[in-house]
Amino acid sequence: MRIRLEKDLPVLLFALVSASTVAALPQVESAWLGIKEVYGEQDFGLRILRELMLLVLVAYVFFEPRLRRGAMSSSVWAFLGAIATYVLFEVGYALYLDLPLVVPMAGLRIFEYLPLALIGFVTARLGAGEHVITQFAHYLRYYIALQAVLAIAQALWAPPLFGVSFLGGGRPFGTFVSPNLFGATMATCALLFALVPGMRKWIAMSVFLALLSGSRTAFISSLLVVYFQLVAALRPRDRWAVVMPAPILAVGALLLASSPLLSGRDDADPTQDGRIDLWQRIFANYIHDPMDLLFGWGLGLSSNTINILFGAEHFPGQFDSDSLYLFLLNGYGLVGVMAYIGFLWVTTRISTHPKKGLVIMFIFVAGLTFNMWEYFPQNALLMFMWGMVLGTHFKAIAENPMHDASGVSYQRSY
Repeated sequence: MRIRLEKDLPVLLFALVSASTVAALPQVESAWLGIKEVYGEQDFGLRILRELMLLVLVAYVFFEPRLRRGAMSSSVWAFLGAIATYVLFEVGYALYLDLPLVVPMAGLRIFEYLPLALIGFVTARLGAGEHVITQFAHYLRYYIALQAVLAIAQALWAPPLFGVSFLGGGRPFGTFVSPNLFGATMATCALLFALVPGMRKWIAMSVFLALLSGSRTAFISSLLVVYFQLVAALRPRDRWAVVMPAPILAVGALLLASSPLLSGRDDADPTQDGRIDLWQRIFANYIHDPMDLLFGWGLGLSSNTINILFGAEHFPGQFDSDSLYLFLLNGYGLVGVMAYIGFLWVTTRISTHPKKGLVIMFIFVAGLTFNMWEYFPQNALLMFMWGMVLGTHFKAIAENPMHDASGVSYQRSY
C-alpha cells in the first residue's frame, strides 16, 4: 500500500470528525424523546471510536516519512518540551494540594488533540496544507448536509427540551448531546470553509445551522466569519466603513443572540447571566494568595469531567467552567493564561497565512464563554487549523514542489 499524505490525510480527518455522528447516539435518541442527559455520559463503546481514530492519525504520522521527519524536528521538540515541563509542574502542584491523580489528569484534556495541531503545522511546512484542507473541506460537505437534515427536522418537530426554535420545534442538536455543542461545531465548520475558495454556500449553510442552534457563542463566532469575509471582499480604502463600527456591531450581535427569538430561551439576558455571578464568586472565594493567582488552585478542578465523576463542589475550589480562560486560570494560573494569549499573538506575528487574523480571532472569541478545547469535534478542527496557520510561516521542506526529499511525489490539485 502506497502512503500519500495529500490523499490520505483529508480522508483520515474526515473519518475523525465523522465519529461525532455516532459517539452520542443514545443521548441523541433520548433527546428526541424529550429526555435530557448529561454530556460526558455517552456510551463508552461508541465514544471510544473518536479516540481510536485519533490513535490512527498519530500512527499515520510515524508511517508517513515526511510527517515523521517534520514532527521530529528540534523546534517541535523544544516547544513540546516547554509545555510538558510546565504541565508536569502543575500536576505536581495539584498532587501537593492533596487532589487525587484523576483530577489533574482531567485538566490535561485540553491537550488531547494537540497531535492535530502538530499534523497541521508539519503539513503546512511541507507546502501541502492548502491542498489537504481543500480536499478535507470537500469531504466535510457531506457531514454538513447530514447535520442540516437532522437539525431542520429537530427544529420543526423535536420536543423543546433545550428551548424553542424559531421554526417552532425544539432547538436542534444534530448528532450532539446539546444545541450548544452542535452550534459550536457548525460555526467551526464555517471557519474551515472560509479558508477554502469557492465554498461560500457552505459557509452560509454552516452559519445558518449555528444560528438555528440558538447558541450565543456559536452565533457570534459564525458572525465573526461573515464579518471577515465582508472585510476581505471590500477594497482596502473602503474597509474602514465596517471596521470603525465593529464594537457597536459586536454589542448588537450579543443582544440579538440573547433574544428569546434566536436563543429559544427566556433566561439568556446577558445582564442577568449566571456566568457573571460565577466569575465574581471565583475571584472572591477561590483566589486567596499570589500562588493561587499565578499558578492556579488545582489543575482539573474546573473540568466538566470532575463534575461528572465526583459531583458538583466535591472538592474545595471546584466549579464548572464555561470559559476557557477561567479553566486556564484555575488549572494553569495567570502564567498559563498569558502564555496561551501570547502564543495566539505570536501566531499572528510570524504566520503568513492570508486568513490568520480570522482563525486566531475565532479561537480567542470562542474561548470567552466556552471551553472549546474540551469538546469534540470542535477541538480537533480548531487544533488542525491553528497548526496549519502557524506552519504557513515556514518554507516548504521540499525544494521541488512536485517531489520531497524522500522521493515521494505528489500533484497539487484545487
